[in-house]
Amino acid sequence: MKHKYNLKALIGLLFVISFIIFPFHPKINHFFHYSDEQDFLEYDPIISISEAKQYVSKILPNQNVTEKVNGQTKTDKPTSLVYKKQSVAASEKEKPSKSSKKLIPGGQSIGVQLHTLGVVVVGHHLVESNSPGEDADVQVGDIILEMDGTKIKKLDDVKPIVNAAGKEEEKVMMKIKRGKKTIKTSLKPTLNEQDSNYQIGLYIRDATSGIGTVSFIDDDTGKYGALGHVISDSDTKKPIEIHQGKLVRSKITSIEKGSEGIPGEKQANFSMQDEKLGTVTKNSPFGIYGKLKKEKLANFGVKPLPVGLSHEVKKGPAQILTVVEGEKVEKFDIEIINSTPQKSAATKGMVLKITDEELLKKTGGIVQGMSGSPIIQDGKIIGAVTHVFVNDPTSGYGVHIEWMLQEAGIDIFDKQISQKLKDAV
Repeated sequence: MKHKYNLKALIGLLFVISFIIFPFHPKINHFFHYSDEQDFLEYDPIISISEAKQYVSKILPNQNVTEKVNGQTKTDKPTSLVYKKQSVAASEKEKPSKSSKKLIPGGQSIGVQLHTLGVVVVGHHLVESNSPGEDADVQVGDIILEMDGTKIKKLDDVKPIVNAAGKEEEKVMMKIKRGKKTIKTSLKPTLNEQDSNYQIGLYIRDATSGIGTVSFIDDDTGKYGALGHVISDSDTKKPIEIHQGKLVRSKITSIEKGSEGIPGEKQANFSMQDEKLGTVTKNSPFGIYGKLKKEKLANFGVKPLPVGLSHEVKKGPAQILTVVEGEKVEKFDIEIINSTPQKSAATKGMVLKITDEELLKKTGGIVQGMSGSPIIQDGKIIGAVTHVFVNDPTSGYGVHIEWMLQEAGIDIFDKQISQKLKDAV
């Protein structure tokens, strides 16, 4: 009996020792890691509509994860990401270590206008004593696709249908897109006694405008990438589903400097009646994309630069190209604080810090409207500026260029290698 008891005690002791040591084994440790990161507020830039000729991009506070080092906010492990998706590349053994692709670096300020798919509901209002739209459970962020069988493409399509139904004292049948669902509902217009028009109690919008920065142009195809982040509606806070969009030239008129807790912004003049520079056909978590008439851009004529993949990016000096006055693209010094080689696409792969004294004097750091400014290191385009840290406007995030190119549908390897990678998936 005593022997059995000692055996049980020995087994128990070994179990306790194993339990203590097990988590610290290098193969196991990462499963038990307790993060020392902490939440802080960061600004996600978004673009909002304005009827004025002077447009400025707006921003939206968003919770993200960083850590503090030496009293400054940065991210040593930028793995708290807004968006991830699988890369089309095969295994790391198959993936080439370098790209043969060359791109024309951007940096130009552009005016952007996006026309939505249908019209977007951005709010409710009372008509006399009630809101027909709110009573029908039409929600902010809903997209009205059809009314009484007629496809809705712009604001002007709505009023005639509402007035006709109101005069006939009939309900308007509507097809609405809510997220991934398509919903059918109806509402009865109410007569507004003040202007003798029938209304449905909804604020709606069909276009959004603002400013951003071109990241790159592909000289072979005319394709471009800009902003490096999704454009969201300023009222609904949801990504804009676009029907079509266009770009025009933009002139920076002034800079409102950023400070701790208050990010700065570029202010610019542009008009959507100006000559169109290009199209916007895609609004994704990695920016906006389409085709661009590069010869119409200011400061056109820069030589193409090679692409630097995520694993080629290193800590240390780099530069960004951006406009702080008029249409002049200038180069400014930054420091890459951290970069994470990524096997799948992610919107935040680099942490960067503005070190250029001239830029800090003019802007205070990263400001709204700077999103999309290309990042250059060792003569290669490695990414684009995307976000600013609210409590340290000198620092922010960048996205790796390869994921922007993937979104644009541009091969970053030669055709033979690209086909091999696609066949291997």
